[in-house]
Amino acid sequence: MVKIFPFIFILLWSSAFITTKPIIDNSEPFAALAFRFALVALGFFLFSIYTKQKIIVDRKNFIESFLSGVLFHGFYLGGVFYSISKGMPTSIAALIVTLQPILTNILSGPILNEKVSIKQWIGVFLGFVGALFVLGFDVGSEIPTLGLVATIIALLAITFSTLWQKKLSNNLPLSVSNMNQAIGGCVFHLIIIFLFAEPYINFTQTFIIAMSHQIFLVSFGAFTILMFLIKKNSASKTVSIFFLIPTTSAIMAWLFLNENLTTLDVFGFLITSIGVYIATRD
Repeated sequence: MVKIFPFIFILLWSSAFITTKPIIDNSEPFAALAFRFALVALGFFLFSIYTKQKIIVDRKNFIESFLSGVLFHGFYLGGVFYSISKGMPTSIAALIVTLQPILTNILSGPILNEKVSIKQWIGVFLGFVGALFVLGFDVGSEIPTLGLVATIIALLAITFSTLWQKKLSNNLPLSVSNMNQAIGGCVFHLIIIFLFAEPYINFTQTFIIAMSHQIFLVSFGAFTILMFLIKKNSASKTVSIFFLIPTTSAIMAWLFLNENLTTLDVFGFLITSIGVYIATRD
């Protein structure tokens, strides 16, 4: 069963990019995320109580998990949601943040003392060349500048959050750790709302279905699988599965959101996927 976890993760994580669009069409992005992670935190709290896990942990473990949530659920998801709300195509947002394995491999050397090989540098080069094919001809027209900046912030956030999560010293149960991370994400978005946003949520049928998908299948499902994989494997091995996400998301966007991909975009996706594969394969 554990062997199929990466494939389940790919499908669930990729689908999150698809249900993001109907959510932000019916809500302010940070309000939607604050609502989502309040419910996610409550869900993991109830599950932890049901399974008789220790809810109260020491300050160090709580702060580590809380900050991990700020990075994962705050900066990463906030960046993705905001970028799509500004008109960033879903498939291209997926491509940019899926450069994560390349950056993770670069930084895993100085941060986690993992060796970075020549083939990883070749992968880095190919990955960014592919991204330039997709981005270089569209910025300012099809790709909004604010959306691009937000997606790059999301990319940096998920990279550092993966390294941070691998480096954590605590051995909290997944449900308790995920609860604390959800609290961190919720608090982050509430602060953003207080400082910058005018929150609103229209609880339409579309919003409820899309939000339910992201809470149950993504936050409870995909994110828990990701935390499990990071805990059991090296950072570079874990993120290697991310190279499959852009293509999966692009196909889903084509099927469900009627998004078009140019020949140049497809070529860029292909080069980036090859680059990420080379950078992360054993």
